[in-house]
Amino acid sequence: MMRRIERKNRGGFLPGQELVIAGYAGWEGSSRIALLRAGELSRWFSDGFIREQQQAYTEADRGVCDWEALGASEWEEAGEGGVYTALWTLSGAHGRGFCVDLRRIPVKQGTIEICERYGLNPYRLLSGGCTVLAADHGFLLTERLRQQGVPARTVGYVRPDIVREVVCGETRGFMERPREDELYKITGPRDLKQEE
Repeated sequence: MMRRIERKNRGGFLPGQELVIAGYAGWEGSSRIALLRAGELSRWFSDGFIREQQQAYTEADRGVCDWEALGASEWEEAGEGGVYTALWTLSGAHGRGFCVDLRRIPVKQGTIEICERYGLNPYRLLSGGCTVLAADHGFLLTERLRQQGVPARTVGYVRPDIVREVVCGETRGFMERPREDELYKITGPRDLKQEE
């Protein structure tokens, strides 16, 4: 049985709807790591790469779109805990599962490289500026977002049952309950808001 998550639902999260991610998983987290650990990172990466990572998220357009006007029926910002926590919250709030293809979730190459260096999961990393959306027509929503300069991809769909399925190539598994944000492995246990 799925434990219900209490939140104000905006609309539908219906079986067969497509899941879209706008923005990049873990981008804010990897940018903060580049700021916090620049000296350490310089052993493996060029100064140009580090500067690019430090500025990447801070220079990104962090404005909020009118998701509903663009065709989304429901959405969840992927902040602390990353894309996985946003998916879990949507699923638990509506009592429905999903199937997501990890290879389709947008992640910047710089984020991947920093996460690999520290053994972090980019899908569980602070993802400000990233949103998980449900829509009847995911392709149309992604096209509308791209026209506004927002990177977006269709990554999966809402299931009629309560299964939270994650696919990566031929491998299929089930999403685990959200854990502490991966950034805490770098910063230590404290409130992420203190660093803003």
